[in-house]
Amino acid sequence: MKAEIISVGTELLLGNTINTDAQFLSQRCADLGIDVYYHTVVGDNIERIKEVTEIAINRSNLIIFTGGLGPTSDDITKEVVSELLNIQLELNQFYLKEIEKYFKNINKQMTENNIKQAYLPKGSIVLKNDVGTAPGAFLSSNGVKVIFLPGPPIELKTMFNRYVVPLLDNEYIIKSKVIKTIGIGESQIDDMLDSLIKIQTNPTIATYAKEGQVDIRITAKGKDEDNIDLLIDELTNKVSKIIGDYIYSYNNESVEEVFYSLLKKKSMKVAFCESCTGGLITSRFTRIPGVSEVFDRGLVTYSNEAKINELGVKEETLKTYGAVSQQTAIEMVEGLFKKSNVDIAISTTGIAGPSSDDKNKPIGLVYIGVADKDKSFAIECHFSGNRESIQKKATNYAFNEGRKFLLR
Repeated sequence: MKAEIISVGTELLLGNTINTDAQFLSQRCADLGIDVYYHTVVGDNIERIKEVTEIAINRSNLIIFTGGLGPTSDDITKEVVSELLNIQLELNQFYLKEIEKYFKNINKQMTENNIKQAYLPKGSIVLKNDVGTAPGAFLSSNGVKVIFLPGPPIELKTMFNRYVVPLLDNEYIIKSKVIKTIGIGESQIDDMLDSLIKIQTNPTIATYAKEGQVDIRITAKGKDEDNIDLLIDELTNKVSKIIGDYIYSYNNESVEEVFYSLLKKKSMKVAFCESCTGGLITSRFTRIPGVSEVFDRGLVTYSNEAKINELGVKEETLKTYGAVSQQTAIEMVEGLFKKSNVDIAISTTGIAGPSSDDKNKPIGLVYIGVADKDKSFAIECHFSGNRESIQKKATNYAFNEGRKFLLR
């Protein structure tokens, strides 16, 4: 089954609304073994909706429309598509009463334009809206299945899961496994996995770069789940043999979640002192439920004075080497370790931009320090991007250095 999602709404084209509906539907279709080949976004315009619908009919056998089912004059999805398919709209008395009941329950007067929501394609299966007023519809026309869903995400998700899924009987299963890597670029992964990518059929390999990391998604399709799992495992093992040194998770976990799990397994505690990352490491780490078991404190020592007063960094070190230096990163992390009751401490100091420091060091230069009771060291990193991107990449690498340290 080849599916296409057509999202209707000028607000999507203008960027005023993020299209989370299409993301959800693609993920759910994959779960159901349905291949989504196309995403289309079109404004609230009669001719353009007709145009994209005609294109979809000629290349897809499942078309899912989102949005444009409301009561206003620019909600025209059902009307335009039904006319194109030569299917009449008819007033559904039952759903008209349901809409009236909805307004009565919320103690509001129903306006006349809400009646248009009860007009549905003749012969369609009506999809109940348990959250809002606009019902959806499911119909078949000349071998093409067409689904109308409301735009508000809570309405769409509820309707799809409760009423659409049982209607989409598909014999295939699609499963994916996400391998998370760090410290290697997408082009380098593509080059190293070239021999696997060239012969891929089922399963397939796809890479996705994000903030200093690359995700590898292995996807397999078939009718037997055990066989699909076997195909994914076989390809995963091949990928692991080639780039295993860069892999930190086979279970689609974030790098901080993997670091947290290692700390918990070893019954260890960590503390952070941050300069260029400005508390981002601590913020992300404390989003993990149960992190209080392994986390002691996080300090943002942004100024030189803070580094001296809070961490005991020597003035001479700052004068000689600067705040952004391997020496400062080490003194920061050693000072934090001494004043904290932890097993491991991590520091960051760097230049996130947009300007450099007084020693003209390059933007994106970051030092990450790590210390325990036996040793301390700092690694030098060079990141590209704007200020926010550099801070995110430095945060990811800080967690990864902690992870590697614990594994060693």
